[in-house]
Amino acid sequence: MAQGFSVRYAESLESVAAADWDKCANPPGPPDSVGERYNPFVSHGFLRALELSKSVGARSGWIPAHTLVEDSHGRLVACAPTYIKMHSLGEYVFDHNWAQAYEHAGGRYYPKIQVASPFTPVTGRRLLVAPDAPEGAREALIGALEELRKATGASSIHVTFCTEDERVALSGAGFFDRAGEQFHFVNDGYADFEDFLARLTARKRKAIRRERRDALGGGLEIDLLTGNDIRPAHWDSFFAFYMDTGARKWGHPYLTRAFFDEIGARMADRVLLVMARRGARHIAGAINFLGDDAIYGRNWGALEEVPFLHFEVCYYQAIDFAIRHGFKRVEAGAQGEHKIARGYRPAITHSAHLFADPRLGEAVSAYLARERAAVAEWAAEHSAELPYKAENDG
Repeated sequence: MAQGFSVRYAESLESVAAADWDKCANPPGPPDSVGERYNPFVSHGFLRALELSKSVGARSGWIPAHTLVEDSHGRLVACAPTYIKMHSLGEYVFDHNWAQAYEHAGGRYYPKIQVASPFTPVTGRRLLVAPDAPEGAREALIGALEELRKATGASSIHVTFCTEDERVALSGAGFFDRAGEQFHFVNDGYADFEDFLARLTARKRKAIRRERRDALGGGLEIDLLTGNDIRPAHWDSFFAFYMDTGARKWGHPYLTRAFFDEIGARMADRVLLVMARRGARHIAGAINFLGDDAIYGRNWGALEEVPFLHFEVCYYQAIDFAIRHGFKRVEAGAQGEHKIARGYRPAITHSAHLFADPRLGEAVSAYLARERAAVAEWAAEHSAELPYKAENDG
């Protein structure tokens, strides 16, 4: 450990003052290297809500071991949302094949150390360093993660959806870089939704108008709810949507009903619920979290099958809200090439991985080099498929 620092590991954020954590997680100042000033998913409120609701913990196999670096005065100067895991679920950066190959070769892949915002495929700060931290605090934090790996006998450390500057720092510490692809809407200074549509080719513009008309043509209305407008009954409805979709997609949804109560109590002003209503009854909805610069679409569900309602609730309403309220982009979750036709652009994500066994590290490194080339090729191909008009088109 670097001189002047001490390290401890917290089994819960209950032992960490919210103000101290958030000073590291979301310090005031300019945007980070992904263009965000406030990221809700590394805030004390969000991570503590996961703990209090038992969405993380022994039940889910995400065991908190948050890494805390303090200076010589006992002040928290750097931290990382850290979990000990015995599986690879809920991460959105898939390493099941690595685990299987290593175990077939006689190794033990689990436990592993995961530095992440659980169940959240959103790029953001992972190595959280206070703006007034002494020099070397980030390096001390990286070293503390390696000490945790050794102490727990973990095979590896995985820092998922980190920022570009963190990727560089971790690469310098021996981590291997993994690239992925998502699709984000970029608000190019549009005056309103119609201005956005006007930038698209005629065929795509017509298709989106038809989808929006068909989605709401059966008498459905949209409610946009945030802050004190979100009532317990809204959370009840949304949780029913979430459970229906989660049970079909994953078999066991990650978030408990209590999580939404905790979020409502702690950070409702950072939540946007988009709810589709038929008369007095909500039948579908999506939850979005609000940064300072971006809208993050997370979960959606519906109790009725309505053509194109998913696109309306998850994509078009988020785009419209972003334009009207000056958000710079919308991130609508992992994967989804169908987002391209709806104006979402490819974006490269990064993760960093370190392995105790050099043989496993060598094999993974070779694989990641090929994967990075493939991701770059996919992103180039998807950029060529964007529905926007050429600059010289009328």
